[in-house]
Amino acid sequence: MEANTPEFGDLPIDEAASRVARTAEAVLDAAGAPRTASPADLIHRPTPSTAPEDDTMTGTSTITPDDIARVLIAGERNRTEVPQFSATYPDIDVATAYAAQRAFVQSKLDAGERLVGYKLGLTSRNKQQAMGVDSPLYGRVTSSMLSTYGDPIRFDRFIHPRVESEIAFLLKDDVRAPATVTSVLAATDLVYGAVDVLDSRYQGFKFTLTDVIADNASAGAFYLGPIARRPAELELHLLGCIVRVDGQVTMTAAGAAVMGHPAASVAWLANRLAEEGDALKAGQLVFSGGVTAPVPVVPGGSVTFEFDGLGAIEVYGS
Repeated sequence: MEANTPEFGDLPIDEAASRVARTAEAVLDAAGAPRTASPADLIHRPTPSTAPEDDTMTGTSTITPDDIARVLIAGERNRTEVPQFSATYPDIDVATAYAAQRAFVQSKLDAGERLVGYKLGLTSRNKQQAMGVDSPLYGRVTSSMLSTYGDPIRFDRFIHPRVESEIAFLLKDDVRAPATVTSVLAATDLVYGAVDVLDSRYQGFKFTLTDVIADNASAGAFYLGPIARRPAELELHLLGCIVRVDGQVTMTAAGAAVMGHPAASVAWLANRLAEEGDALKAGQLVFSGGVTAPVPVVPGGSVTFEFDGLGAIEVYGS
């Protein structure tokens, strides 16, 4: 995930808002997405009676979680990049971003999909530092995101897919807070090598923290590897992964790249969900975060992820 300086940040707010609104409106119209107002009409500024007294403030604009979700839904449906919301709405906070994510995912559930688990992002210290945060983020995984082992990544489904290696946990028990590495491992039935297909809906695959949270952590699709093991059979923090692009080794890493231990990120998620009145449930899959950096998927190319003790997954575009 890449940190980014908003591309409209130096423009007057009226002009920046207008640019984003025009692009969002085009995305919505292309999708035939219903809306009660145009994106431009969704920009609200304080009246003189409520405006900040500070003379340096020129006003703010707001956008609702449902507004954000509608644009992301249309962008995903039409494989159309959308502008970063943070460029025009810099005051969007994490709570609003997660509310937008819930609305985005709810549209999938309303269409008949099932919630099958969660994914984590920003689980390495380097990625957190790049985004200026000190903790991970999470997204939701629905049934249509689970791809069949060996199937290609279809370019007619995604905008600009990238792939990264992960370790996935299949839970046999609920994970209760306060969760720890030990309690997560005890609640885990099987672990898999996995591939996370990232497909940011944003222009140029660039976003800020709140942008990517709203975008369901760039969730696109997921592959599970051919071998499942009990967690007690593996030293997950030492489990190695080799990445080959078109047959050539491009990077290697171990499970410790994920918060020191992949189960640590699952424990963080369980504790975060508990704060929100939710929980990790038996039968859910949790994709614990990238072991290696994302690799773009290109026509005619292939990327292979080789996991110690968990087999290999080769993905290619089609």
